[in-house]
Amino acid sequence: MCFPCNSGFSRFFSSLSFFGQVRPSGKMAGGVHTKARCPQYPNSEVNRLAVPDDRVSWGKEWTEYAPVDYTAPSVKAGPVWADPDIEEVIEKFKWNSIDGKVNRKSYSATYQVPDGIPRNPFGRTGISGRGLLGKWGPNHAADPIVTRWKRDKKGNKITDPTSKKPILQFVSIKRKDSGAWAIPGGMVDAGEKVSITLKREFGEEALNHLEVPEVERKATEKEIAALFKRGYEVYRGYVDDPRNTDNAWMETIAVNFHDEDGKSVGKIPLAAGDDAADVHWSDISSDLCLYASHSEFIEKTALYRKAHWAAAS
Repeated sequence: MCFPCNSGFSRFFSSLSFFGQVRPSGKMAGGVHTKARCPQYPNSEVNRLAVPDDRVSWGKEWTEYAPVDYTAPSVKAGPVWADPDIEEVIEKFKWNSIDGKVNRKSYSATYQVPDGIPRNPFGRTGISGRGLLGKWGPNHAADPIVTRWKRDKKGNKITDPTSKKPILQFVSIKRKDSGAWAIPGGMVDAGEKVSITLKREFGEEALNHLEVPEVERKATEKEIAALFKRGYEVYRGYVDDPRNTDNAWMETIAVNFHDEDGKSVGKIPLAAGDDAADVHWSDISSDLCLYASHSEFIEKTALYRKAHWAAAS
């Protein structure tokens, strides 16, 4: 079983039209968020207030609810990608709208802003503030799911012996911050088109474009551009991410770019770069244990491609 944060988590809680085909989703993959309630907040010594499943919803009255307030020092330092402290400019933010170059709209729902502070539309997390996230409210990311068919030495598709369906592979990276395997995605910069983010993040994390020679980089960029001209939008909405708080949360657009014959990106040597410690082609199945909601995105991709997922699928 893939536990959301660590092996003790279950015990802890026991008490885009431009891509061509689009399947937007207003609901969070997986239902009630669980990874957003990890006992210990990532990269810190801060422990969340325990929030039982039946107290997650803001609609459930909980007058004693007193979440731990935490914003990481790296965010408080005021980098260009982060909002200022909300007390300083509380009246200047334009919630649920495009605020200058910053998109403060949620992909999932119109969120409430009690006392001028945005509130996580999917419920309590046991911690307030921004944690590791730069923006108050939604923090938008883009996740490119690059796939190919697993093939034998003769080039024939390999099928799973139980489901009798062909096995799909995707490019996965090992995150430096948590050590978890994930889709090679990243944050959408202010004013940036999601289509640009998808290509940039894949090139930086899975092909090490920040360090490879220019000639080599331009050659692979051409292959990526061709593959990324058309993709299938797997998911758009809230992400059950361990960095989420009551006032800042992750949302994403996950898009599948499939190399059907394995002769474009499927043949390019992978090289980990930027925020990735490792990278490889991973077989897709229900045994995968990935960061945040990434397993759900991969499952949706497998179902769409009519590929193997589980023995009974």
